[in-house]
Amino acid sequence: MKNETKGAGIGQIWNWKITAACALFLFLVGMLAISFGPIHLGFIDILKTLVGAHGLEGQDRTVLIDLRLPRMILAALVGAALATSGAVYQTVFRNPLADPYLLGAASGAGLGATIAITNAGGNIYGWLPIFSFFGATLAVMTSFFISGRFFAEPNTLLLSGIAVGSFATAVQTYLQQRHSNALRPVYNWILGELTVANWSIVSWSSVYIISSIFVLVTISKKLDGLLLSDEESFSLGIDPNRLRMIAVAAATLATATAVSASGLIGFVGIVVPHLVRGLTHRVTNRSLATIAFVGAAFLVLADLGARTILSPAELPIGVITAFVGAPFFLFVLRTRRVSH
Repeated sequence: MKNETKGAGIGQIWNWKITAACALFLFLVGMLAISFGPIHLGFIDILKTLVGAHGLEGQDRTVLIDLRLPRMILAALVGAALATSGAVYQTVFRNPLADPYLLGAASGAGLGATIAITNAGGNIYGWLPIFSFFGATLAVMTSFFISGRFFAEPNTLLLSGIAVGSFATAVQTYLQQRHSNALRPVYNWILGELTVANWSIVSWSSVYIISSIFVLVTISKKLDGLLLSDEESFSLGIDPNRLRMIAVAAATLATATAVSASGLIGFVGIVVPHLVRGLTHRVTNRSLATIAFVGAAFLVLADLGARTILSPAELPIGVITAFVGAPFFLFVLRTRRVSH
């Protein structure tokens, strides 16, 4: 018994070491992202400026404080939200290929964004986050309503989400055809963009995303019970239906916020959870904090690539994540077929 307790302690220390290492990696990646660009900023000068010492001045300080820093933080928040939500959705629906855009969240957000872009006139980016957030939330709530009752059968809820998403996409396509002049900003948003990042967007999105991730990390130990049958979960003192409801609500709030702040950025919720679980050999939701840090670092690196690969032009960040994520998705799909 003593040896078992000691082994468990070592496992916990090792797990926290991995999480701390990922947090450090995120910090280094963030420093790299705000340093490189058309105007190069030195690491030491950045650190001095951030701690309030005599560092960058004039144009360099403006580039750091008003442009790169909020963009880097928003990329980290969105990456953490999508990665964590993806891991939770894969557990709730017992499907390793599930992503955060299930239940019609992406299509609902896309419809909301299209309505904002086609009707907001000159204040597009003032209304776009609000409309896309409510569009995503309304789509998910509609999926719950159509499915009849909460999580009587996860596959029923999943099919409801697909139906709602298809309907929202059809309405979105109709609006795009009616307002062809708005096609370009709509497509830019669909491919994901962080070019409009500012401290206002960072402020309100951080509240919802950090709160959602905190809830998910808090219940992460219980989430492992959802990998079992409902009868086994009940025997462990877990109410699976209530737990699924809390998990999906928090994950959907994080996803809707991320989508409303940055547009549709695919594959993060699939690539990162599988990457972390593959490297740590831990198929458990207790690694959600690690997944959040890796997801944040992944999207910050993707945004750095989007800014620099075709500099001074800029690629949509969704293109970068698709280049990485699509082959990874096919690899996971192929691995599952071989294992079965």
